[in-house]
Amino acid sequence: MAAQLPDYVASAQPLGKDARVPWYANIAPTYAGIMLWFVFWHDVPVGSNLSGGLGQYSTFAGGSLAGGLAIALLGLVIAALICHFLFYVVPGMLGMKTGLPLYIVGTSTYGVQGGFLMPGFIMGLLQFGWLAVNAFFAGILLCAPWGHGAGTVQHGVVATLWAVAAAFMGLKGIQYVAKVASILPLVPFVILIWLVVSSIGSVGSFDAEKAVAAGEGKTYQEVVSEEVTHKEIGDPEETEDKDSGITTREVAVKEVKITKTKTLTTKGALPLWGIIAMICTYVVGFFATAGAAGTDIAMNARNAKDVQMGGIFGIALATIYAGGLALLFVVGMHGTGELGDGAVLRATGLMPAAVGEETSQVLMYLLAIAAFPAACFSAFIAANSFKTTLPKVNPFITVGIGTAFACFLAVSGYAGNAIGVFKIIGASFGPICGAMAADYLLSGRKWAGPRAGFNPAGWISWAVGFVVGAADFIPALSGKIPAPPVAAFVVGFVLYFALAQAGLESEKIDMPQRIDKE
Repeated sequence: MAAQLPDYVASAQPLGKDARVPWYANIAPTYAGIMLWFVFWHDVPVGSNLSGGLGQYSTFAGGSLAGGLAIALLGLVIAALICHFLFYVVPGMLGMKTGLPLYIVGTSTYGVQGGFLMPGFIMGLLQFGWLAVNAFFAGILLCAPWGHGAGTVQHGVVATLWAVAAAFMGLKGIQYVAKVASILPLVPFVILIWLVVSSIGSVGSFDAEKAVAAGEGKTYQEVVSEEVTHKEIGDPEETEDKDSGITTREVAVKEVKITKTKTLTTKGALPLWGIIAMICTYVVGFFATAGAAGTDIAMNARNAKDVQMGGIFGIALATIYAGGLALLFVVGMHGTGELGDGAVLRATGLMPAAVGEETSQVLMYLLAIAAFPAACFSAFIAANSFKTTLPKVNPFITVGIGTAFACFLAVSGYAGNAIGVFKIIGASFGPICGAMAADYLLSGRKWAGPRAGFNPAGWISWAVGFVVGAADFIPALSGKIPAPPVAAFVVGFVLYFALAQAGLESEKIDMPQRIDKE
């Protein structure tokens, strides 16, 4: 039966038990580095951006804080537990038990042919999108002190160098990423404490109704495009050289800047359940690929306790810590009653008012540097994807091409819409994690092994789950499905379970090199 295995499955070698390390040396610091990334926590109070260029404003009046601090914290805790227990534990257990990466383990759910595409290839491609987002925002912060923003040559150079350096670290392996992640996350860890201390005295004065009133029905102009043209002014003057017969025509022109804008208006505050659903959408959408990548990270774990402890500290507690302190800081700043614009909810957007303009620039610079582990993590997952699915191709070539694409997205500015990226990723990986969980439970809490071709149960559950997860992008479904990434997980789980019970799983193929056989 081994002959039926594609090269990328047949050549996969499980990680031996002697290469495993404790949870605090690998899983926890790697995940903590992701959840402490400022691009995640600074928008927890926002919940849903009005638009990429107006990211400090929420689509809904009051954002995550419209129902008060307690409701926002409750939503954050629920989201953190969903990330750990639903999106991470099963992939993590599969990685620990098999010693194999996601792209091999996924062949049970999607088949050896289908698994090449999903979660294998799609995971690698999406990670380069994450790398682009990281490079874009890091470039913004690193260039800001010198007045160079997105679209400038300086920003493009910095973003490109950032992406290339992260890709190199990712190619080196998880042990190098974990080393980077064990130190730099301390920077946002301390900065968050500093920010909360600076505003904690006004937390009790926060009034959710005032925050809602400040953001309700506000109209903003977003710049869609800008171009410079030249317009003739005055009458042209012509002079003729009688000797040469050459006529010279002089025209006075002026430079005209044409700016196209669109008008955006904030919506009313969400009900309490809607606020919790929005927070879950944001947090789970951000985390979805990292949850599935738990297979690659936890394949270095020694046992089930390592998998659980690494997730509890690196995912659940780190999410609550980072998001919770961001909420406290924003609540405290609004409680002062001294903000010039009471609709601003982005944590980093309120830093100058809290610590001063110059200090804020220094802190933002440090936050940019501390974002490097998250970039390395994305590059590592992408490298693992291509190393596994294309084992005969030099990974420097595949990762190099992907990094070039990431640089294009960062330099062009397409990577600036982070929340839009979160939603697409949540839609893609919600049903993947759900189907994998169902497959794991149906197999007796172990890996079932590779299946032939395209496993119908996996692909049907993913297709339906993706539509549910992408509901906000479909006019007929927009706003009708609460927490689409979580709903996509549930649909993926239930459908795979039902289809498998109906006999729509393809046949299993023996994999001789497995280490988890009973």
